[in-house]
Amino acid sequence: MRSSVKGSAAIALLVLQCLSILCSSQDFDFFYFVQQWPVSYCDTRRSCCYPTTGKPDEDFSIHGLWPNYNSGKYPQNCDRESSLDRSTISDLVSRMQKDWPTLACPSGDGMKFWGHEWEKHGTCTSLDQHSYFQAALDLKSKANLLQVLGDAGIRPGKFYSLESIKQAIEEGLGYGAYIECNVDPAGNHQLYQVYLCVDTSASNFIQCPVLPHGRGCGNSIEFPSFSSDSQSRDEL
Repeated sequence: MRSSVKGSAAIALLVLQCLSILCSSQDFDFFYFVQQWPVSYCDTRRSCCYPTTGKPDEDFSIHGLWPNYNSGKYPQNCDRESSLDRSTISDLVSRMQKDWPTLACPSGDGMKFWGHEWEKHGTCTSLDQHSYFQAALDLKSKANLLQVLGDAGIRPGKFYSLESIKQAIEEGLGYGAYIECNVDPAGNHQLYQVYLCVDTSASNFIQCPVLPHGRGCGNSIEFPSFSSDSQSRDEL
């Protein structure tokens, strides 16, 4: 009898510890909402593959919605048993294929990419699968970067200063952004990713409590255009 009680107590303690770990992993301070410029992604990876749904629009696309701590660290893979169930996002798939396309090789329909984002980042939030992806899509609608930059005279195909890009985004959206660049084979710094910060409800933009440690930018940044030499591996 005594051994049975001890066994039950040990199991209860283990359950409490597991719950404590899970709860603490979902206790974060803000989100990074990250959009990427597809042309620069392809240069960053040296090649890319367009999704099976076709060549993406000439627009920024979602990379992810990532929970973070004010310390600069972040939780990840908080529930390894939770895999993305396509049926939970069936009504969002067409929008996700447009606004959140995969560019990884080999070509895919996006499910592998979205599944990775859910498992690594989404599981560390209090959102269910549908709410997580819906929130990211809604944030993209609120932060139309191509329009914001275009309104400031910043359009694909030319070089701009880092400060002019940051100023355009802050004036257009009301919040500052972190700009990440890559370097293309010719040595040009390219506009690659834009980080905006969002509150823990995944609804409202905020000023960033801390900036990420990404690849920096030079003084002159290329905003590359979709052109005949911006090819996917499938076209080579």
